[in-house]
Amino acid sequence: MVLFEKAGTQNTDETLRIALAKAKELGSPIVVASTIGPTAERVLELAKETGFEGPVVIVRGVSNKGRKGVNLMPAEVKKSLEERGATVVTAAHALSTGERAFSSKYKGTYPLEIMADTLRTLGQGVKVAFEISVMALEADAIPFGTPVVACGGTHRGVDAALVITPCYSAAILDTVVHEILCKPYDPSNAHIQMTF
Repeated sequence: MVLFEKAGTQNTDETLRIALAKAKELGSPIVVASTIGPTAERVLELAKETGFEGPVVIVRGVSNKGRKGVNLMPAEVKKSLEERGATVVTAAHALSTGERAFSSKYKGTYPLEIMADTLRTLGQGVKVAFEISVMALEADAIPFGTPVVACGGTHRGVDAALVITPCYSAAILDTVVHEILCKPYDPSNAHIQMTF
């Protein structure tokens, strides 16, 4: 496993190279989070450069009420990615979905939010990689029961990669993380001080 000193976009290229090499070795799809498009464009460039010919699945964020139904990834970027052979998935976030409506309105903590926070103890990118693999599976963009390489990041870019066999949301606890390929040594939440 490769450990990056800090979380962030500066790890994007190395994360994608590590992930593409592993996906090529396994003969598996690569699943990459990209909110607005630069990370998606970069994985396609590196896939071509490294000779990776497997499926490239890009999972983008969802539109929401606050954005009045406008997705952060411009339509022309999505179209370009698809024209270059990527599958672009837009799906409800597997680790928040409708629970966020209840926790926002009624306050409190709900199981998926606990799961998301637990995964964040390994870093935001690990949580995102886990989540997008489930989202890609539910969108039929990757095969059921097959390990994939998934990449997630901390805010922008990617800084974590996993070999993971995702399961559907209805059976999310059956998801198996086989290997953490890379992640930040100092996850984004490491500055939080515990008080006893």
